[in-house]
Amino acid sequence: MVKKITSWLSVGLISAGALSGCNTPPSETQDSSQQPAAQSVEVDPRGEILALSCASCHGTDGKSVGILPGFYGKSVSYLKTALMEFKKDERYSTVMGRHAKGYSDEEIELIAEYFGSLSQQNSSK
Repeated sequence: MVKKITSWLSVGLISAGALSGCNTPPSETQDSSQQPAAQSVEVDPRGEILALSCASCHGTDGKSVGILPGFYGKSVSYLKTALMEFKKDERYSTVMGRHAKGYSDEEIELIAEYFGSLSQQNSSK
């Protein structure tokens, strides 16, 4: 069982690393006027890695297609406040309180920054 979990974690980290490589800024030699506006929003890649688990319930990039709420387009402050309220049992939930308690305050901020930046990145394309 431990071997399976280790394998899954390895695959997840490799996948996350590959995905975060998609956000690599252009080389120093490229003229800054040629850079897309979406790359001006810099987000700590740790937030993206932490946010991967959210997709299974809330959809890719927080765009839910089911009955669970989506949060695409919400601000960083809204997302951080909501997650902190779940963590402190100040907001009702059946599952989110348990998830939020598993993250440190810094990790919650990273997740909020990642999801909060997505709509900014997509609107500037």
